[in-house]
Amino acid sequence: MSAGALSLKNVAVPGRLHALSLEFAPGKMVGLVGPNGSGKSTLLSVAAGLLPPAAGGDVFWSGERLAGIPVIERGRRAAWVPQEARFEFGFSVRAVVGQGRYAHGDDTAGVAEALARFDLERIADRPVNRLSGGERHRVLLARAWATGAGLQLWDEPLAALDPRHGLETLMLGRELTRGGRTLVFSLHDLRVAHCLDEVVVLHEGRLRAAGAPEAVLTPDLMREVFGVTARVEPGLTLFL
Repeated sequence: MSAGALSLKNVAVPGRLHALSLEFAPGKMVGLVGPNGSGKSTLLSVAAGLLPPAAGGDVFWSGERLAGIPVIERGRRAAWVPQEARFEFGFSVRAVVGQGRYAHGDDTAGVAEALARFDLERIADRPVNRLSGGERHRVLLARAWATGAGLQLWDEPLAALDPRHGLETLMLGRELTRGGRTLVFSLHDLRVAHCLDEVVVLHEGRLRAAGAPEAVLTPDLMREVFGVTARVEPGLTLFL
């Protein structure tokens, strides 16, 4: 898998995201947190090139302006996991994971490994539209893994997963970053945020804070952004 980095310069989406700038270095596991509608999915969509920023904003992958990277090359450099795992057709799990290799011109390299990593071997030949919600999300995560992309952008990947698969996905994410990849994903469980290298807090479409979890997730921020009372201890947020 290739290494990756992400840079957002003065990125904004009218009515959804106010101008912000962020840098995500290779080897980092970063969580986007904030209330519903705060701009997390919008930010990820802009970072993935699925939603254009307003004039004056730019996205860079490993120092190269995203707008200048051919679409097929984008498929080799970055992987996107959407928030909703919808499948209209009954392709097999194996075939959908293999779609992650399309930009590379093959559909088998790394697929067996991805199926194993995300506990999909047993259902590899089942139609994806007959799976549970959690299983479908694991298929999308396996497809992203199979791309070998250095930049991984996942929108709420843990929401539909049971505890075991959620923990395994976090461990796999950490494995990606140890190899120099960049993983940015949105989440709501602030207990998970303490396992990450950095967190980015969004509130009403604005960047509220960014940095190490222990420095950012303070009781004052919990009250201001989430409207809850919390006690923060080393590596843990307790809601009161």
